[in-house]
Amino acid sequence: MNTVRLNHLRAGLLAAAAGLLAAVGVFVVVLYAQPAEANYPGKPGKIAFAGNDGTDFEIYTINPNGGGKKQLTDNSTDDYEPSYSPSGMRIAFYASDGNDTEIYTINSGGGGKKPLTDNSTDDLEPSYSPSGKKIAYTGEDGNDQEIYTMNAGGGGKLPVTDNSSDDYWPDYAPGGKRIAYTNYGPDEEIYTIQPNGGGMQPLTDNSSDDEYPSYSPSGKRIAFVNYAGGDGEIWTIRPNGGGRQQVTDNATNDDDPYWGTQ
Repeated sequence: MNTVRLNHLRAGLLAAAAGLLAAVGVFVVVLYAQPAEANYPGKPGKIAFAGNDGTDFEIYTINPNGGGKKQLTDNSTDDYEPSYSPSGMRIAFYASDGNDTEIYTINSGGGGKKPLTDNSTDDLEPSYSPSGKKIAYTGEDGNDQEIYTMNAGGGGKLPVTDNSSDDYWPDYAPGGKRIAYTNYGPDEEIYTIQPNGGGMQPLTDNSSDDEYPSYSPSGKRIAFVNYAGGDGEIWTIRPNGGGRQQVTDNATNDDDPYWGTQ
């Protein structure tokens, strides 16, 4: 993992932990993960998150008001970055198997844990497609990190990107026809691509890092983080790369945007 990315993840840890603590009034540490990525139309439900049980990180759910906290995983390895399926019935996440990280799913009420990947390289950052039939994720090809998709039940692995630099943080467009992601080389920039690997399009091109893309529910804009001023600020941009607009402007890091429906 590149040094720039690692530093940004550490900053995101502090920001996410502070934000969730203030929001729900409970002590939860979240490592490099926003609440589960599942703002599909419908009644707001539980928040999934990665929390420290005193030994390692596990997957939990909690009501938006801070009540009803439930632990879904309980093992001796770390579990991170939960992502709800559109139906809300399953949660994808990644966890260490003792050697590397793999993608798993579990029932949103607990139980039914299922491994989706099993290999000797890291698989992480799962993101469900709007149909719930596919999961985009970050994997390794033996040289660097690339974007892949697979069936939501496992199998059917397909490469989306294939180049000599790292690609990570995939996020499906609402219609499922494109995936936004971050490419690192020589700095971090935002791209979109079709799930079949065609039509790659750069959205940002500058000398500072741009990362954490997140589509709006309408698909008409993408939120992301830019580090031009030495700290992270939230910006939005059109999917064609135009209309760049700054959202936050302060002296502290703003990281990990996720565009909700409310």
